Amino acid sequence: MRLVVRIAALVVAVALVAVAAYAINAFAGMRVAAQTAGTLQVAGLSAPVEIVRDNRDIPHIRARNDNDLFFAQGFAEGSDRLFQMDFIRRFVYGRLSEVVGSPALPADENARIVDIRGIVQRQWLALRPMDRAMLQSFANGVNAAMRQQPLPVEFRLLLYRPEPWKPQDSLAAGMATVLDLIDTWDDVIRRDGVATHLTAPLRMTDLYTITDPAYDAPIAPPRPMPVPSLQPMLIDKALQSAASIERAPVGSNEWAVGANRSATGRALLANDPHLRLGIPGVWYLVDLHSPQMHVAGGTLPGTPGVILGHNDNVAWGATNATVVTEVVYRTTLKNARTRWETFRVRFGRDARVPYKETARGFVAQSNGTIAYSVDWNAVTRPRSPVIAFAGLDRARSVNEALIALQTYPGPPQNFVIADRSGAAAYHIAGLIPNDPSWGLRVHAATDPHYPSIGFENMPHVAASRDALLFTANNRTYGDGYPYRLSPSFGPPYRAARIKALLGSKKRLSVADMAAFQTDTLSAPERDLARATLAAVRRKGLSNDRALSPYVAALAHWNGRFDRASRGAAIVWETRRIAVARLARALVPSRYQDYQASAGGSDFMLLMRLLRQGPALDALLVKSLRSAIETDGLRLLQPWSEFGKVTVHHPLNSLGFSFLNGATLPGDGDRYSVHVQSATFSQSFRAVWDVGNWDAGGMSVPSGESGQPGSGHYTDQSPGWIAQRVAPLPFSDAAVRAAARVTLTLQP
Repeated sequence: MRLVVRIAALVVAVALVAVAAYAINAFAGMRVAAQTAGTLQVAGLSAPVEIVRDNRDIPHIRARNDNDLFFAQGFAEGSDRLFQMDFIRRFVYGRLSEVVGSPALPADENARIVDIRGIVQRQWLALRPMDRAMLQSFANGVNAAMRQQPLPVEFRLLLYRPEPWKPQDSLAAGMATVLDLIDTWDDVIRRDGVATHLTAPLRMTDLYTITDPAYDAPIAPPRPMPVPSLQPMLIDKALQSAASIERAPVGSNEWAVGANRSATGRALLANDPHLRLGIPGVWYLVDLHSPQMHVAGGTLPGTPGVILGHNDNVAWGATNATVVTEVVYRTTLKNARTRWETFRVRFGRDARVPYKETARGFVAQSNGTIAYSVDWNAVTRPRSPVIAFAGLDRARSVNEALIALQTYPGPPQNFVIADRSGAAAYHIAGLIPNDPSWGLRVHAATDPHYPSIGFENMPHVAASRDALLFTANNRTYGDGYPYRLSPSFGPPYRAARIKALLGSKKRLSVADMAAFQTDTLSAPERDLARATLAAVRRKGLSNDRALSPYVAALAHWNGRFDRASRGAAIVWETRRIAVARLARALVPSRYQDYQASAGGSDFMLLMRLLRQGPALDALLVKSLRSAIETDGLRLLQPWSEFGKVTVHHPLNSLGFSFLNGATLPGDGDRYSVHVQSATFSQSFRAVWDVGNWDAGGMSVPSGESGQPGSGHYTDQSPGWIAQRVAPLPFSDAAVRAAARVTLTLQP
């Protein structure tokens, strides 16, 4: 018996020692940071390189040739964001379960529906030698950092070491954004299911509308195109309660004005992509300088060069075009080819899963007799965006930038470009299949292949010093354009507001552009609030005690999702519930599929119906009551509190909440220019005075470093909350003045 007790005590002691060692190791990892000052000798360079860090820790890299430049960029990114890069790589390849175990297996299995590794390899083989050299130099730099810099704390927490970075891994990292921004095949299949359950007079073009005519804001060409009127609809008076399952919106803003509309005498350009918040952030800011190029802005961790920003002569921004990206066919599994994938599962049994491919493409879903095969350009024409962005990084004019964009494969984006001549231009770039159903229906297996629309036939506006350009995921084309392009563009509300702001002054300044990015007016939700108040009056409920405080707050609300607003939360919840109730009334058996694939069409439909009269009064009142029953007095909180969002780390769900970032106050919403609520935010804010680069700036929500011990993990959050656009030094003088530390890499 004593022996058993001693063995048990020994086991407990060993376990306690192991736990203590783990805790000490993790605590130590929270305090370490990469070396950013002094001198390091690294193998792989041909000449010394300086990495100058400013007060935000942004690296300004100065090299004597491009190979050393990209090596040093890889070293900087590997020093600051190595775990994020490895996590993205594992996510794209479907290898997360190797380090976090079986909870990640479903995500891994979903990731390998598409043979990303095969796509990446074919992209690699299609690259020019100069692009392969760039990726190889970058990978060499990442691996040098992996060897010589301390590993981030996440590797200590998960008890594994990263594999060497391969040049192809940068192509895979770029695919993460592609997968996030495309109109997914799952949504096409959902829409097809909705279509099979519609009853007259409802049409698919009613449910999936391409704009709201009251706020339509096209720029190419400038005349609005008629939108079919809604057929009369019967709305069920006995609407049941429905919880919203609306999908997180894809959003972004950009605008530019030519020199003739600018107070500086130069073109101005602003960009703020809207993405899910996370820490480390989506973007890594960098300034790259060699004798052959000078470019600054944001890149995606794991990729070389700059994705969005400017060089010596040209600035560019982008928003998701929200258009068709693939064609889905209804096929069978007869004669299908099988690809087997093996998944290594930490602390569990390995899994082996078959994936099918037909003559129409890879199989995304099947039920035994019916298969949905996807024809996607990324598979059939594997081409990396690296080529296009490398061209943008070196472009000397708008025209050269447009030539570079002709090689851009997607996901399709709205690009706005401006150069030192004072001209600004707009063009959609990316491969868009000329699908006659535009992603609303699944095609029969006998239907043909649909080739992509030519670059020259995409919506565009020619370069001009008089340009006034803006996009916000909305429909940008007007009268006479021959293609629909999308099952449903983003609602036009932000675009209409940007248009109004740009037209508010004859000549605009850098300060104006930055101020517009903080605008919190949501015109459609202001309309919804007024319609709800009118419904309450018409229903004779103005003195209803349960409604009174909320009705009073609505009556005083000015349509802005400001931090101090005490009516914004009421509108937010009423909208969310009303949209869900309407979806359930119109497509009872498929309302979840509809909302998941609507892309904002469900809200546009609600707003269009409200303008037809008081038929939806009951829906609005019931939605308001439901919001009150669900959230009660919380709805009377200021929006800063109700809409607040904590910036979560990817390992938060595993209990490592101490890695989370700042909690940001609610400030704007998805239909205002400024957005910061419900896990969704501007991922950066940038304003460029084209040619006077030090006058503009670029800010991110958290920090440059992915290491908590660096001092630059969340140091940009206070400035972000204060809505400041911080300078991104570009000229030699500005970089010298902002320099805080310098690391010299010696060969």
